[in-house]
Amino acid sequence: MLYFVNDYSEGAHEKVLQHLIDTNMEQLTGYGMDHYCDTAKEKIKKACGCEDAEVFLFTGGTQTNQIVIDTLLQPYEGVVAAQTGHVSTHEAGAIEFTGHKVLELPQTDGKICAADLRELAERFYGDENHEHMVFPGMVYISHPTEYGTLYSRKELEELSAVCREYKMPLYLDGARLIYGIASTETDVTLQDIAKLCDVFYIGGTKAGTLCGEAVVFTGNTMPKHFLTRVKQHGALLAKGRLVGVQFDALFTDDLYKEIGRNAIETAAVMKKGLQEKGYKFLLDSPTNQQFIILEDSKMEELRKEVQFSFWEKADDTHTIIRFATSWATRMEDVQKLLSLL
Repeated sequence: MLYFVNDYSEGAHEKVLQHLIDTNMEQLTGYGMDHYCDTAKEKIKKACGCEDAEVFLFTGGTQTNQIVIDTLLQPYEGVVAAQTGHVSTHEAGAIEFTGHKVLELPQTDGKICAADLRELAERFYGDENHEHMVFPGMVYISHPTEYGTLYSRKELEELSAVCREYKMPLYLDGARLIYGIASTETDVTLQDIAKLCDVFYIGGTKAGTLCGEAVVFTGNTMPKHFLTRVKQHGALLAKGRLVGVQFDALFTDDLYKEIGRNAIETAAVMKKGLQEKGYKFLLDSPTNQQFIILEDSKMEELRKEVQFSFWEKADDTHTIIRFATSWATRMEDVQKLLSLL
């Protein structure tokens, strides 16, 4: 069986795992106060070119999104997101569970635009009854998006400008950020994101760690008593070292860049092979997620030998499916997949 169902099917990169083994018997303080967590945070800040940032380590993406959004918002505020955004669709109402509304914007290939965001803000504040409504308190985007697409630097600059004008923190979900910055078709760097976003996270779960997401608060945006509020959400790890050691490895000798390149290179070979075979794509993705349209009969036949993700129905007889590559994808497995299609 070939696995292209997601980018977290394997455990951890061998260097991450080795670092966990090497440090396993060290006696360390808890709750992320150990020196491995400290070192990891310093390496992340250096990579982002943001020495005054504050970094906090979590274990998973939905947990991270829920806590960051809940703690940044006032009780009367909601978060603006694309209709296809992860917080809008695949987090089981985690944001609403905290008492906040997701204010949806239309999307194009998974992305929102500054013009639509400005229109939402102007319409809200232009309504004489807006004090009776849910305030747009922050903006959520993902990069890469749920469709594998990327924001350009210009698009991020335009979104950031609107957010700052209306005092809405811009939050970037970077579950696959390592793959985004590794793309050969991006002009956005980690440093750009740190300059243009108020908070973002660097995903580890999908990029070579067993678990872990590193949230970066820029410009003194970390909410007061953040650790205490994390604990209230049940998300404060006693063994904070678990994530700290892994990110320490990920940001040593640019391992995160190496990890990103493998996913992008294998996805590019897959994409070219599928194009040569005449398959239709849902959209043009420059990252590790590729979406093709298959006849349902062909899809059922493929299921016998390949694990992939159902995305959505294209019509009565066709389905859009997703193939995902990762840090661990082998080129020979990509070739085997292409031979089956």
